[in-house]
Amino acid sequence: MLPRTQSAVPATFDADERLRWVERIARLMDSQFRLPGTRFRFGLDPLLGLLPIVGDASSTVVSVALLITMFRHGASGAVVVRMALNILIDTVVGGIPILGNVFDFAYKSNERNVALLRRHYAEGRHSGSGKGLVLLLLLFTAGLLALVAWGSYVLLRWGWQHLS
Repeated sequence: MLPRTQSAVPATFDADERLRWVERIARLMDSQFRLPGTRFRFGLDPLLGLLPIVGDASSTVVSVALLITMFRHGASGAVVVRMALNILIDTVVGGIPILGNVFDFAYKSNERNVALLRRHYAEGRHSGSGKGLVLLLLLFTAGLLALVAWGSYVLLRWGWQHLS
């Protein structure tokens, strides 16, 4: 057991099985599948985005879970903020009908976040903390998702009233 003053964070990204798990999930969400005969890759994220509200919300939940795992395993506050911004961009733009679906195929926030963490590890700066900032970002993201869900409900209700 390590004393409290020492870090239990592995020296490299690849040395930590949990971070390799994050990398596998990120690949599944962003680039697991390939369009036959092309180099074009996509994952579950754009496919889930085809399901209104539920699909985008589930993709965001997976991305936030990956973010929390990366944070727990050494990502500094500054890197976590950049990762959260990637997720926020993916969630906000991905939630726009039609444009968001196209965007989800191109913007691979989970793989961007893994690349950020790999660079962070390579620089040897993987022992920072920014728990308060991360909590604030999570609350902001949850609030944003709630606003999107409420706006979608209002829009659907308005459409239903005017169509019937």
